[in-house]
Amino acid sequence: MAQPAPNITKKLEGKVAIITGGARGIGEATARLFANHGARVVIADIQDEEGQTVAESIGSETCSYVHCDVADEEQVKKLVDSTIHTYGQLDIMFSNAGVFSKSKQLVIDLDFAGLDRIMAINVRGTAACVKHAAKAMVERGVKGSIVCTASLAATTGGESWTDYYMSKHAMLGLMRCASKQLGPHGIRVNAVSPFAVATPLTCSSFQMDAEEFEKLNQPLSCLKGTVLKVNHIADAALFLASDDSAFITGHNLVVDGGCTV
Repeated sequence: MAQPAPNITKKLEGKVAIITGGARGIGEATARLFANHGARVVIADIQDEEGQTVAESIGSETCSYVHCDVADEEQVKKLVDSTIHTYGQLDIMFSNAGVFSKSKQLVIDLDFAGLDRIMAINVRGTAACVKHAAKAMVERGVKGSIVCTASLAATTGGESWTDYYMSKHAMLGLMRCASKQLGPHGIRVNAVSPFAVATPLTCSSFQMDAEEFEKLNQPLSCLKGTVLKVNHIADAALFLASDDSAFITGHNLVVDGGCTV
């Protein structure tokens, strides 16, 4: 006879969360985890078919999909407004949408069109998500949680991909300023910075499959016996979104298996 599934403490019961870049990779894993922990989740992305499929697989009572290009502030505002109209509140913003460099982007060859593209999505997009989520929370007296996906690149220099590194450094500056300014309202703002993880974005950027990408990066971590997966980053996002981190703000949670030790 099959044993019943153990009861888990639903850490986000009654909460409403927006997850940008939620159609696949880290965002998809986090959407599923948040829903399992009792949250109603709005997936926002530009990958419409994938986003709708993920939302349907989670369940229409728990999850919905909204098309949103975070580089367009008006679309982000509409995303927040529609979420509140549908669910009555917004408790969590997981600003996770992002892009990677299209070329090596060495300083001496820096392509400013590429730089503008990355800044528009990674920095301006994150700023728009933080701004409009925070505004909605402050207006409604919600002591919410805002989490941004940064990167290990946010704390180091790079031998290439200068525009990407710049964008992730800027995100930490945004997060820290927002945590200072929103703390008096009881709103926490943090970042999660993953090491290289095999996602559709990273695999396509490096033209490798997931197994190849993991084998390439595994030796760089001092923690052996565990391979970084998107669910590890989702777990970190859950920690920062939930009351488990009730007295943590302005923090950059690095998920790197000791790579930077």
